[in-house]
Amino acid sequence: MSNPKEIEKLEHLRRLKEKAQLGGGEKRIEEQHKKGKLTARERLEILLDRNSFEEIDLLVEHRSHDFGLDKQKILGDGVITGTGTIDGRLVFIFSQDFTVFGGSLSETHAEKICKIMDMAMKVGAPVIGLNDSGGARIQEGVVSLGGYADIFLRNTLASGVIPQISAIMGPCAGGAVYSPAITDFTFMVKNTSYMFVTGPNVVKTVTHEDVTFEDLGGALTHATKSGVAHFACENEIECLQSIRKLFGFIPPNNLDDPPSIQSKDDPNRKEEKLNTIVPENPNKPYDIKDVIKLVVDDGDFLEIHELYAQNIIVGFARLGGKSIGIIANQPAVLAGVLDNDSSIKGARFVRFCDAFNIPLVVFEDVPGFLPGTDQEWRGIIKNGAKLLYAFCEATVPKITVITRKAYGGAYDVMNSKHVRGDFNFAWPSAEIAVMGPKGAVEIIFKKEIEKAEDKEKAIDEQVEEYRRKFANPFIAAARGYLDDVIEPSETRPRLIRALRILENKVDGNPKKKHGNIPL
Repeated sequence: MSNPKEIEKLEHLRRLKEKAQLGGGEKRIEEQHKKGKLTARERLEILLDRNSFEEIDLLVEHRSHDFGLDKQKILGDGVITGTGTIDGRLVFIFSQDFTVFGGSLSETHAEKICKIMDMAMKVGAPVIGLNDSGGARIQEGVVSLGGYADIFLRNTLASGVIPQISAIMGPCAGGAVYSPAITDFTFMVKNTSYMFVTGPNVVKTVTHEDVTFEDLGGALTHATKSGVAHFACENEIECLQSIRKLFGFIPPNNLDDPPSIQSKDDPNRKEEKLNTIVPENPNKPYDIKDVIKLVVDDGDFLEIHELYAQNIIVGFARLGGKSIGIIANQPAVLAGVLDNDSSIKGARFVRFCDAFNIPLVVFEDVPGFLPGTDQEWRGIIKNGAKLLYAFCEATVPKITVITRKAYGGAYDVMNSKHVRGDFNFAWPSAEIAVMGPKGAVEIIFKKEIEKAEDKEKAIDEQVEEYRRKFANPFIAAARGYLDDVIEPSETRPRLIRALRILENKVDGNPKKKHGNIPL
């Protein structure tokens, strides 16, 4: 016989869970949709594999009694937490629910997030945070601020141990912005998400600047100006699909290898187009992305920070089915010169790849560091040193291909043999020298040029001589600074073979608590 009391308990549980699924209720869900935003649960359905989400802490309620909060208790308390899979691989996730108290962070809201972060560290799985919150729950005062700090601590301890991804799906302001800032990659959605420490009203009061939410902290602002956002997506669906794509390249933790696939792209494929891709005129630009796409598997390249510091390119691809991180100077933007922003962008990417066992492939065409008072005053010395430090510290397989220019200190910085580059190749078009021909000639032959009747002709003649001597890779190859000078068309098979050789590479750094990178 059935037990009526047990049936009643089951029905009560089901009603509670059904109610919890609605968050702040139908009206607020409708308001969310009117803003062009998905609900917290709809986002999970798109991001995760079908029927893979396992919710944790669905029945949690806040514990506050002040300001009438004791009469407003909603199950879940404004954040959905749990686990799921992406392409069958485990992830931990939280999704803030703006329909419940504006997604504001309370003591219990923070505890839910901390719980899944602690579990993720124990099992070695990535954490994804879908942020859509009005900030700290003001009614709870310092308790909510303490909740943020608890999350920040876990972000910091998890850094370099498990990948952490932040997606900004709505507002993210004040202290809330520091959690995404510590994580590895930040995604934003154009026109519906924004991040800032202080909002437009405070900015106007303090600095008298009139600025919109979008201009102050929108997706394009952070993707182009500040570099806070790695991806600026057209809509939420594109954002969530981009996160799924990123996960195809990265491992679940710092002890595992990145995922590999069975590639159908011939590992011995030669690409004759590469033999003529570098212009004869050394001052003429070309797009390094064309080189990258001709070399990697199926031309598939996931660019990171696409809109920021475009004179350097970073992103993920595969060679022979194996994940790699690519760093490349971009001759089509500022001649590929290194500056403050590109140095920081490159350094952070190198350190991520090194932390998570992703081999690095460098395509180098760099005329040096950008001169000028703006660069010097903004710290090009310490910022350039960040990129140098990152390459020096990295112990993953590191391969460099010099396609054209490798001038001055930038030659050293871009994973030269001297900073533990494993395989260093150059194309015949490579120019390795202390500086560009004209500048070098004007210093070396200063007296001769001053005496010459036709100074321009004298400079041109000496430039030609300098080019003949240094506008080639053979002096560096003769000294062993290059492992080989290769035909451009052979780049793909040579890189794949080099990566296979380096598969079991073991390298290390001196025992220490941590280094002191020039921040």
